[in-house]
Amino acid sequence: MTMSTLINADFEQRVVILPTDYQWVDSPMPGVERMMLDRVGDEVARATSIVRYAPNSAFSPHVHNGGEEFFVLEGVFADEHQSYPKGSYVRNPIGTAHTPKIGKEGATIFVKLQQFDQNDTEQKVIETQNQHWHQGLVEGLTVLPLHEFQGEHVALVKWAPNTQFQPHKHWGGEEILVLEGTFYDEHGAYPKGSWIRSPHLSQHTPFTKEDGALIYVKVGHL
Repeated sequence: MTMSTLINADFEQRVVILPTDYQWVDSPMPGVERMMLDRVGDEVARATSIVRYAPNSAFSPHVHNGGEEFFVLEGVFADEHQSYPKGSYVRNPIGTAHTPKIGKEGATIFVKLQQFDQNDTEQKVIETQNQHWHQGLVEGLTVLPLHEFQGEHVALVKWAPNTQFQPHKHWGGEEILVLEGTFYDEHGAYPKGSWIRSPHLSQHTPFTKEDGALIYVKVGHL
């Protein structure tokens, strides 16, 4: 990569990446591949990626200069601190360090690097599979809040089949990763694995069809 790799680096543009768009790139470590969603910088970058670890792979020890937030999509992610099964949401604030070491199941994670506020220092591990969900704003939605700091909110949102949400604007932008089912709005259909980043003050009217959806959503950070 060149000294400053720019991938979807204009945060005023709407970006949609479907699973059919994935292009896996080898990382510096054997058995570790990345699908880069957005990136500003070289090997150390402000980055949003999906990272796939082969069984029994490892990554070198590293410090999180700008913080690390990740969600385990498949398998079991692990480091010297603990194991994080599928559905784990983890925040490692600025200055934390670890050495990922993956077991026989392998792991795929959605990870955001160097995107923490300096004052956002809460370390967090949430195993979302065994948490209590709240009723959402409309019937058919249930919400599991994961993190909140100043204007930034992160949550999982479960959409029952055939759920309709009202038109709304994204103050501070919105980022969605579709974890299960298919998410829709008036712009398109987004199957499992789709990533959508919508800029500040963008607007849409989302809904689901027969298969419902489960999404990771972050708002207020762009």
